[in-house]
Amino acid sequence: MILITSANGNQGKRLVPKLLASGHQIRACVRTESSAEQLHKLGVHQVRIGDLADPAFIAQAMKGVKSVYHIGPTLHHDECAMGFAMIDAARAEGVEHFVFSSVLHAIASDLIQHEIKRDIEEHLLSSGLEYTILQPANYMLPTRLKAVFEEGVFRLAWSLDRRQSMVDLEDFTDVVALVLSDRKRHGGATYELVGPGRFTAHEIGAVASQVVGREIKVERFDVEVFVRERFGNLEPEALQHMLRMNLAIARHYSNHDFVGNSNVLSFLLGRAPTTFETFVRREYAHFKEAKKTLSD
Repeated sequence: MILITSANGNQGKRLVPKLLASGHQIRACVRTESSAEQLHKLGVHQVRIGDLADPAFIAQAMKGVKSVYHIGPTLHHDECAMGFAMIDAARAEGVEHFVFSSVLHAIASDLIQHEIKRDIEEHLLSSGLEYTILQPANYMLPTRLKAVFEEGVFRLAWSLDRRQSMVDLEDFTDVVALVLSDRKRHGGATYELVGPGRFTAHEIGAVASQVVGREIKVERFDVEVFVRERFGNLEPEALQHMLRMNLAIARHYSNHDFVGNSNVLSFLLGRAPTTFETFVRREYAHFKEAKKTLSD
């Protein structure tokens, strides 16, 4: 039995079908009934609805589990405590393999969310559990191309001249599935997972322009305005935490490139990783197909 947290998020939606197709039994943790319903439709029979900030919920979800894949809730103010509690519950239950979704360059201490993941990594290393730590670069997310396809603009929260490495979520979750399927091979490993290429916003715009056949502009947006508009319904403490984290991201990425090497990802996949251009072409094809379906 594999326990997956945040199982209906960006990773879970791609990972769960792969694990089910390989015959794994899955127990999924989610926050809402709607997420549970989506997972039931995929064929997940055991879904637990609750809050990872509740130790009792975690302890109950961990019963009878052999492997854990912990995806911390993105930019959550209790993410560190949740990670510690997950590790402690796994140790108490005798879990055989704890896989943690961390981040590339978790040692970058001026990034709050990196510092959180670094502390969780340290707690996992000292737990005595068999572990695998996965450190992905920035995800190639379809949502980040929505404005590209609909408005002809790519927007970024930090300097348009700094380079970033990215990784395709399909590639990343392929690796997660491999790791969860072979504890003996991947136990004790820490993997940096990075796709090919290092891109400024201008280079991202150029790739997108080539794919869609028209000029794609690039713009930098105001982080504080974005956070207050999108997350204004949060409690004041949570909103301030979200704002601090996003401002730290924008500041760090404006002062430093965020890059890595694709060799480890190539080795684990046994093939060349997905390029950014291939990703954009794939998502543009999906966009055109969806648009055609709506018009029919």
